[in-house]
Amino acid sequence: MTAAPRSRAQRRQDTEHRLAHDVDVWVATASPDGTPYLVPLSFDWDGEALLVSTPANSPTGRNLAATGRVRLGLGLTRDVSMIDGTVEVLEIDALPQDRGDRFTERTGFDPRTQTAPYRWFRITPHRIQAWREANELHARELMRAGQPVS
Repeated sequence: MTAAPRSRAQRRQDTEHRLAHDVDVWVATASPDGTPYLVPLSFDWDGEALLVSTPANSPTGRNLAATGRVRLGLGLTRDVSMIDGTVEVLEIDALPQDRGDRFTERTGFDPRTQTAPYRWFRITPHRIQAWREANELHARELMRAGQPVS
């Protein structure tokens, strides 16, 4: 049985809760020639952007740096938030110490201690959609062009 659709305000609140409390997100990138790549990564949300880290030379790291674009899947397939964002690439030592410490505390992983060269990737959402079932598809957009949708 399909539940009644949530209001846009409730879906926004549910998405904000996931951003504040979830630890992992699916990261979808494509190479400059269009080859897709999908990987789960841990993240931290600071209220404005998601922070992820991956090896600089991994397919995801190369794709994020080359295209500056990403799509994220947060949550379950029947309760998903899809986030399209732009990417800022930061060298591992360019992030303030307290921000890196916050990431490590939240995720249990410190990329600054790895032997392979890692980078930080700061992802700023510009489009967010959230839905559970088909009855929420018509009003799934919560953010467009970086601005909340009413």
